[in-house]
Amino acid sequence: MKHTVEEIILKNGAKGLMIHVPDASVMNAYVNFRAGEYLVDREKWEAPHLMEHILLGANDAFPRARDFQAEVEKNGAYSNASTDVYDIVYVFECADFEWERVTRLMRTAIDKPLFLQEEFDAEFGNVREELAARANNHYRQLGASSRKAYGLVAETDKERLALMENVTLDDVREHYRNTHTTDNMRFVVAGNITPARKRKMIEIFEEIELPRGERFAMPDEIVKSLKKPICIPNETVDTVYFYIDTFMNRRLEEREVDALTLVNALLTETLYSKILGAARERGLVYGMNSGFQQIKLSSNLWFGSQVSAANAPALFDIILEQLGNLFRGELAEADIAAAQAYAIGRYQRSAQTVSSTAAGYTGRYFFDEYIEDYYAVPERIQAVTKQDIVDVTRAMFTDKVGGLGVYGSVSQRLADELNTQIAPLWQQET
Repeated sequence: MKHTVEEIILKNGAKGLMIHVPDASVMNAYVNFRAGEYLVDREKWEAPHLMEHILLGANDAFPRARDFQAEVEKNGAYSNASTDVYDIVYVFECADFEWERVTRLMRTAIDKPLFLQEEFDAEFGNVREELAARANNHYRQLGASSRKAYGLVAETDKERLALMENVTLDDVREHYRNTHTTDNMRFVVAGNITPARKRKMIEIFEEIELPRGERFAMPDEIVKSLKKPICIPNETVDTVYFYIDTFMNRRLEEREVDALTLVNALLTETLYSKILGAARERGLVYGMNSGFQQIKLSSNLWFGSQVSAANAPALFDIILEQLGNLFRGELAEADIAAAQAYAIGRYQRSAQTVSSTAAGYTGRYFFDEYIEDYYAVPERIQAVTKQDIVDVTRAMFTDKVGGLGVYGSVSQRLADELNTQIAPLWQQET
């Protein structure tokens, strides 16, 4: 959607982006606090998550959570919140005609929560059910186990179920006091933000009744390579879930980000891609994904799928072959052009709504306050060269930090064999 972006720095230390989408019929907002699980002791791991569940509940204006939610939603507005290792994010979307009413309600929820014991008890049960359900997500369990094995901050859902018994309402209140300060608050708001509305929104955010504080730094997570593959047998699962991870011991530069975007498009994102397309033609796997992400001190490229134990070695052969082709620069210019066209089209499709437009800015801005230039991205993707693709693919394996994680219908022997099969990826000549 056509839009303009302005960074707003408030007198109380909060800051954020206001995204003006002319004539938008909805208003969408994300409010972030660096308040994730890494800020609490392991025994209190679930305190941030429980706090997030209770905060959008009873407050000074509404004595019960249901009363507050009824008022927020009476004209169809939506509100929610989420917690991860690093952050808590509150989100709301409403019709344009009631943006001020809903924004003020959300402000009240954030700065005047009551944290009632009865709501804590109820949400404790709801969080237990949530974690128990998530424990059935095999990708999620393998992913959390892999993060821990690489030395990153993480706990599996089964571990979290045990740890949550240590959390009390006092822990929730303490975490709120420690983290919900104006200096720790970031926001992204998108909609028809006229000059008058911008002034009113600034007023609402500057009047939030939170103390001053600090924006917490991201943790210094030092990634370590695996000495052996992660193997989690589960005889109730018929297939092998796997993640291949590799890490670079630094952050990616902008040109490398664009090049890795094309690496993913080339290898796994379409049915004609180099890995997924070849595997599908041979009937080896239904689907496969890859992606990359960055934390404070490193960058990660991953490949993941589920595959039958019988087909896994053949699929891993394709992965090894196609990554080897990129290492050697065996890549046709026509394939690069096709990947660029696909990536640009997908990028433009990603901002079709006010909500998705706002979400496109939250990741980097909440992470390091970098403001993406939306309109420059297609040109950047078009500028990626074959050498850029070769260089960044090789660089992701050069530090020799990475490995394999498997879950499901798998033995330690098969895990070791698959790990040996892909070991040459980290043994390339420099």
